[in-house]
Amino acid sequence: MEKRGRQGELFSAKDDEGSDGRLKVINDRCIVRTEGEMRVVVVSGVALAQYGVGDRMAQAHAMVQLVEQGFADQNDVARAFGCTARSVRRYQRRFEEGGLGALGRKEGFPSNRSRQGSRQLAQIIRWKEASTSNREIARRLGINEKAVRKKLRRARWREPSSPQGELRLEGADPNLSAFPSASTETDSGHKDFDDFATIENGPAGADLNLSAFSSEPCEFSLDTDPADRRMDRLLAALGLLDDAAPMFRSELRVPRAGVLLAIPVLIDSGVFTVAREIYGSIGPAFYGLRTTLVALLLMALLRIKRPEALKEHSPVDLGRLLGLDRAPEVKTLRRKLARLASLGKAAEFGRALAELRVKAREASVGFLYIDGHVRVYNGKHPLPKAHVARRRLAMPATSDYWVNDAVGDPLFVVTAEANAALTRILPELLSEIRTVLGKRRLTVVFDRGGFSPKLFQKMIAMGIDLLTYRKGRIRRVPRGRFAVRRGKIDGRKLKYTLADQEVRLFGGKLRLRQVTRLTDSDHQTTILTTRRDLSALEVAFRMFERWRQENFFKYLREEYALDALVEYAVDDADPERDVPNPRRHKIAAQLREARAALAEARAHYGQAAFTNPEQRHSSMRGFKIAHSEMARVIRLAETRIRNLEQRQRRTPARVPVAQLVAGRVVKLAPERQHLVSLIKMIAYQAESDMVRLLQPHYRRTEDEGRTLLQTALQSVADLTVTDGTLHVALAPLSSPHRSRAIAALCEYLNRTPVLFPGSPLRLTFEVRALPTHEKADNSKGG
Repeated sequence: MEKRGRQGELFSAKDDEGSDGRLKVINDRCIVRTEGEMRVVVVSGVALAQYGVGDRMAQAHAMVQLVEQGFADQNDVARAFGCTARSVRRYQRRFEEGGLGALGRKEGFPSNRSRQGSRQLAQIIRWKEASTSNREIARRLGINEKAVRKKLRRARWREPSSPQGELRLEGADPNLSAFPSASTETDSGHKDFDDFATIENGPAGADLNLSAFSSEPCEFSLDTDPADRRMDRLLAALGLLDDAAPMFRSELRVPRAGVLLAIPVLIDSGVFTVAREIYGSIGPAFYGLRTTLVALLLMALLRIKRPEALKEHSPVDLGRLLGLDRAPEVKTLRRKLARLASLGKAAEFGRALAELRVKAREASVGFLYIDGHVRVYNGKHPLPKAHVARRRLAMPATSDYWVNDAVGDPLFVVTAEANAALTRILPELLSEIRTVLGKRRLTVVFDRGGFSPKLFQKMIAMGIDLLTYRKGRIRRVPRGRFAVRRGKIDGRKLKYTLADQEVRLFGGKLRLRQVTRLTDSDHQTTILTTRRDLSALEVAFRMFERWRQENFFKYLREEYALDALVEYAVDDADPERDVPNPRRHKIAAQLREARAALAEARAHYGQAAFTNPEQRHSSMRGFKIAHSEMARVIRLAETRIRNLEQRQRRTPARVPVAQLVAGRVVKLAPERQHLVSLIKMIAYQAESDMVRLLQPHYRRTEDEGRTLLQTALQSVADLTVTDGTLHVALAPLSSPHRSRAIAALCEYLNRTPVLFPGSPLRLTFEVRALPTHEKADNSKGG
């Protein structure tokens, strides 16, 4: 009765602040009255909420109600309840996301949670369960070994002593018929997740620990709706999921679903297997390693050229292609790239992919084409300059050197240290090539930038044949030595006018074969090689096929944004790296000017002597006296040239870069850029493989094959999920013969069962037939 009477006093007519009750006015309609341990919120004379003074959850709920129902704004509520408007907004967000229970949090850090990151702790526990030492875990995380022991002690982790049992959840995912086994540990100290065990059709009371969610890269799912993946996102946030399982549903006219045609070819390349072996996992995460790779590769094939371009596309539509509710967005994808780059394994990843490519395409790696590609840098850091041929300028840039096979497809890429010339980077590339290709015979084709007789000797010692243009001034070959050569190579009819001979370089120490081509304009192109077993026609053909690589660079610049910089971060570079001395270059320029001035003065002096009239200066002595000033200019020019030549001899040709750069010596961080280049390389390889599959079914494949394929990849398609199969029905293309070519490609892909990565769904493809009325319209139009 006493409490009821006290509540009644709250609603009494004591409205003045001088009364016994404490009154706070929110605005002209709302007040807050406190009496003893009770408080009431009144709106227009009607009680909105009443609660105890210490009930923080109820007070937060009252604040949210006042704002949400439009009785007061955030600032008035914050002033009346003694908090900030930011706190009111925080309460609104918590209530919207988690309901009333989310408002019951205490101030400060939760007492039942470790201040160490839960994701990091989950990662440590997974590594410990895999018998990884504390020292190795500390090295991977970049922390102290003592910190690892402390985290394990706080988590009460113990070595597993009991055998693992198996747990199978059924009915949670319509696309997955089996789930990875879960381990049950009696002494692990892990917290039980009883809420997750009560899922419909799942075993009640099951204990799902950490190992149950991270044992297999082909992930399971506890969600039942492919468009609602909240449960998997929760598990990923708790550190219990390494990658979200793909879940598809039957849908009509899914935008750009034609890109799924590339999935079988990408799987055949081995990229997912190699990535799993080298990187392991980048989890726990909803977007794990497999999902990140699939997203990046499909983005490249869809011509979404950089992560920032994702802003222009619907994440829901792209998510349907991945079997997710949403595709990763810009910041998420950049974080994933940064995570992969931090592991520093891009070179190993590229080497493993190249080895697989070589095994699959041994016939095309007998000739390898090497060339550099310059990527311009427009940032603020002082980077070394490189000559950009397409702009005819020397600009700050980075140089990548690509190795392509005989048909022009990329094999691997190496980033040069500070724009090293081809002659300096070739030994490193050759060692990498020999590692990837083993002891088989191979011929390396490159342009004049790699011309160096010393380098040629090293290549011959390594058992590598060379094919390149000859550089420098060359004596023209007499026309009588040329003969017309005709033939057919790789299905192409050829006709060259060639001369074949042996030459000696490097003071006669190096013998090479020289093949010279004579053009209709009487220009001679000279080729050097160690391949004496090939005909002169094939030597010329293989050398001129180097333009395939130039076309490759142009295609990747335009279609894949090869020149785009993924990041502008820099790393420390070697300050002792020697570079050309700019002072010597300056002296050389002055020397050229002085020699030109001397030649001009001598020419004037000789002209004066030639035209000297005998009647004016009958003797040489008289001529010299008359032209003494001109002679003095010549002597001064000769003295200046001698001085400059002495200065040039005293000036070193190369100096450490630290002597030329004030401050820190830097280079662009190469790892993330290398990863993105590898992704674009794999996408291009997949595109090339599909174009070759189209060749027997499309007459103009050589000219239009890639355009046709790109149209198919961008087309809409119907997705149908039935009996463990994901059927992709592409929309018809612009003409029947183009549709038939893509249909033939679909038939070829259907011959080998292929599962979507991370899912047991088998992929099948077809091209939908045109509706009857559209066929009639097309026939009339024809």
